[in-house]
Order: sequence, then C-alpha cells, then structure tokens
Amino acid sequence: MKQAIKDSLDSIQKKADDLSTKLSDPNITSDIDQLTKLNKEYSEIKDVVENWNRYQELEATIEDLESLSKDEEMKSLALEEKEQNEKELQKIEAEIMVQLLPKDKDDKRNSFVELRAGAGGDEAAIFVGDLYRMYSRFAERNNWKMEKIKEIPLGTGGFKEIVIKVVGADTYGNLKFESGVHRVQRVPLTESQGRIHTSTATVAVLPEMDDIEEKDLDMSEIRVDTFRASGAGGQHVNKTDSAVRLTHLPSGIVVECQDDRSQHKNKAKALGLLSSKIYDIEKQQMEQEKASERKSLVGTGDRSEKIRTYNFPQGRITDHRLKLTLYNIDSFIDGDIDEMLSSLKAQSNAEKLLEIENK
Repeated sequence: MKQAIKDSLDSIQKKADDLSTKLSDPNITSDIDQLTKLNKEYSEIKDVVENWNRYQELEATIEDLESLSKDEEMKSLALEEKEQNEKELQKIEAEIMVQLLPKDKDDKRNSFVELRAGAGGDEAAIFVGDLYRMYSRFAERNNWKMEKIKEIPLGTGGFKEIVIKVVGADTYGNLKFESGVHRVQRVPLTESQGRIHTSTATVAVLPEMDDIEEKDLDMSEIRVDTFRASGAGGQHVNKTDSAVRLTHLPSGIVVECQDDRSQHKNKAKALGLLSSKIYDIEKQQMEQEKASERKSLVGTGDRSEKIRTYNFPQGRITDHRLKLTLYNIDSFIDGDIDEMLSSLKAQSNAEKLLEIENK
C-alpha cells in the first residue's frame, strides 16, 4: 500500500478518535441535532477504520513471522502462517481501496425512475409493464416505498410511459446503472406464426433533490398548466383540474403529475421531478466530459446506449456493458436483480481504482 494512502488512513483514524471523544462528551450528547450529525460522520468512516486497524495488526504479525522464519525449527510453521496472513492482508487492502473511493453524493438519495416504450408498438408497452413490475418487486425486497408520479397505460396491459418515485436507503446508488435502452426478444401473444419480435424500452434513473419548493426554482422560467386527470378509457379521475404540467422554458423539459387528487400535491411532486431532471442534465454533461477522458463501461449516463437484452426463448439476460449473461430470466423479471447490480457496482469501482492507480 502506498505511503500516501497510509497517511490518508492515519488521518481518518485521527478523525474517528476525535469523533469518539466528542460522542462521549455529555455536553454534546444532550444536543440531539449535534449528536445525530456526529453519529452520521462516525458511521461513514467506522468500517474503513476497523479495516485499517486490522491491516496494521496483520502487518505487525507478518513482520514477526518473518523474523520467526529465520529459526529453522519454526520456519515451516511460521512461513505457513505468514502466507495465510498475507492473503488476508491483500483482501483487506482491496476492501480499503474501495472504501476510500470518492463517493457519489447522490447515491444515498431517493430516485425517480422513468420507463418509456420504444420501438415495438404494443409489445414495447407490455415490456415497460414487465420492467415496472421488476423494479416494484426489487423495491419490495429492499423494503423501499414506491410512489407513482405519472402513467400512460395502454389497453394491452402495458404502459406507453410510467414514472415512479422510489423512497428508501440508497435507492439511487442501487438503481443508477439501470439508465439506458433495454431490449426484449420474445414471441408476442398476438404472433400467430411464432416469430420472435424485438422491442425496446428506455429507462432513466434520476436522483431526487432535497425538499424542493417553488422558492428553490426560478418560477419565471417555468410554465404551469393544470388539466383534468384522466384514467383508463378516458374516464375522468375527478372533475377538477388537479393534474399539473410543468414546462421548463430554457431547456424544454416537460413533466406531468396526475396521480393525486390534490393539485397542490401534484404540483409539489412535479416540481421535485423537474428539479431532478434539470440537475440530471448537468450531471450527464459532467459524466460525458469524464468519459471523453477515459473509456468507461458503466455510469456514462448515456440514455441512448443499449445496455441490456432480455431473450425469453433462450431464458437469458445479457448486460452488454459487462459482457455478463445470466440464465434466470423468470426470477430476474420477478425482481431478483441483485447479482447484476452488484456486478455493475464492482465494475464501476474497478474503473475508479484503475484511474487512481494511473495518476
């Protein structure tokens, strides 16, 4: 491990000791807000400090075993134990390096997930419904809450478009690599000749901004339209103009919300989604600038990139960024997507580590 990294870890260790001292101070622990803040800071570095302490213990043990191996009687036993400790040291060093990677400040945020049908007509809309259920089941597995912001259902049982808000721990950090074009290959129920059709859907995952209100946005740049929300078959959900459409004039971004009977609540949800979209444009530009400097397999933020294929006849899912293929399409569509998401995170971390090592 490089000396500069060790110096950084020593600094983190000192910070942890300082926080621990403050957390035991009665004058501070009586202040709930301050106590919450200190606990949050400590929890963010606790794991890396524990690993750093274990790393130093192993280094000292290996040094002792190196000396012991010079004794002919103890050599064999010492070298065997030294090898085991060195393997553990390498494992912990790898964990520490990942823990020291720059954190995306948005990872802990709630997220908006937008699903839109692409090429393929009714089959593409049905696929959007499949993806919606997949993310819903994944949210249930993680005890996340889902709120529907907007939906345009089709009579086929699918959706032309659906927008949801996912509330829970690290939802954006878990879902952000899902942005892109998803492709499905299967025989539609309406296909009498048994031919395989290819359809697409676009997924966009956006981090939710914190407690956005009108005062946080330049409302002179936003046109607000209200209209009557409508349900399936064109029936009115209510008889008042409760649905809200916001248009951000400088960028042309348009968002709608009609899920609630209250116009005020729909407007608040729409403002949250609009602020996330504006922020996401800026974030994508920064990611693309980074991507121009280095070839990134994941996390470029390119919404037009084909990222995954769901092939039902062959029972497989292939992620084109990872060149990873899984053969559990039924459970995958039922929300069992942890292995894929973990692989994407690991690939992203590997790229960041390589970038640091090349500096």
